[in-house]
Amino acid sequence: MGRTIMLLRLGVKYLYCYRRRYGFLMAALVFSFAMVTLITSLKDGMHSNLYHTAQLHYSGDIVAMGYEANAAQIHHLGQEELSALHRAAQAAGIKPSRTVLRTLNFQTSIVHFNGVAVQLRYLTGCDWDDERDLFSRMTFDETPDLSPGDDGIFLSKATAQILGVLMGDSVLIEAETRYGQKNTQTFIVKGIIHDSSIFGYYKAYVSRVSLNRLMLFDDEDASMLGFFFDDMQAINTQAFNHKRARLHEALTGNVQLNPLVHNREEFARELRRANEGITVSLYTLAVYLSEVSNLLAAMNIMTYFLYGIMLVIILVSVAVTYRLILYERTQELGTMRVIGFYGKDLRLVLWAEIAGVGAVSLALGFVLALALSWGVSRLSFSWFPSFEIFMRDGKLTALYLPATVLVNIAAVFMLLAVAVLFPSFRASRKSLPALLRGEPL
Repeated sequence: MGRTIMLLRLGVKYLYCYRRRYGFLMAALVFSFAMVTLITSLKDGMHSNLYHTAQLHYSGDIVAMGYEANAAQIHHLGQEELSALHRAAQAAGIKPSRTVLRTLNFQTSIVHFNGVAVQLRYLTGCDWDDERDLFSRMTFDETPDLSPGDDGIFLSKATAQILGVLMGDSVLIEAETRYGQKNTQTFIVKGIIHDSSIFGYYKAYVSRVSLNRLMLFDDEDASMLGFFFDDMQAINTQAFNHKRARLHEALTGNVQLNPLVHNREEFARELRRANEGITVSLYTLAVYLSEVSNLLAAMNIMTYFLYGIMLVIILVSVAVTYRLILYERTQELGTMRVIGFYGKDLRLVLWAEIAGVGAVSLALGFVLALALSWGVSRLSFSWFPSFEIFMRDGKLTALYLPATVLVNIAAVFMLLAVAVLFPSFRASRKSLPALLRGEPL
């Protein structure tokens, strides 16, 4: 054990002595690992930002949506359905960290101001206190009133600009009721949200009670019940699907229930299904985002392609540079053999050197990746339509997941091992006279 420690220390000393010889190899490793880390962290960051933006937009990781017959585009859950959902969630043991109720008016509401009208894509009724964290994460033009009451409304900046609305102005909301009639109500603008993504471009928020009354729901009704599972360390689509299946099974026989769907095509088909009364459907965000998943799949392919290129650069750089370093040191290795070092001792010293090169290079590479990701976050992507869904606070952010970083580190050390293993064995097993003569490996 003592001899092994001595050899490892000797390897570290040799690394320091020959640091200039290892300079090119370390530079290649630093750059390549920085690029690998930057690519994977940006991909993870974009995926996470997309998911959590959608999570807030659709109100949960698993969403129970109610559809009322003979009421086009009206989403409705009555007290019977909501009670059944809460009982089923408890019976299924899915254990959400929190639940959110929302009322939704989809594409039938119009906001009027000073003779100008804009049709809203989403008019969302929410409970201000329960979703304070949602609005605290949004970007507002001015400091909003996060307790706007039943007469307050938050508008997207795009809508506010078309209307010419400012904070404190009164707007008139015209919406379709559950019976297909028109109803109106006046609201005071208490927040203008800066959100130009596809999720929030023509969107407005009011209190759930106000929207319920506007659509002639009971005060305690809603359109959807969202289940959040913030206790999970990472986005786990498979786990969410499993929880949804258990919830679906617990609901069966208690409410009128649609079958489970897995993509937008099945989702659209279920919307066209003719049922009597209120029908409940259960969705995960993977269903809503199935079309965007194609874009994510393309991003993954490009990521893996660039990842592979960087790993090939690492392998070639290490293999070529390391063979040159060993060739320059053949006589030195022969001298070490003369004074009593065995072949396995030489290999351990050489491996200690390359392990040190790898450790230092990866540390510097990670620092360089942090600097590069900071620079990328300062770039503007306003020229890319709807790219905001992949950004947070208008910036492209990197996410350094421990598992991904460890995989990157393991991949680099594996390539180092592949590149140096054969040359180091050849050098340590070469005959002593050949080493002392400096013959090529």
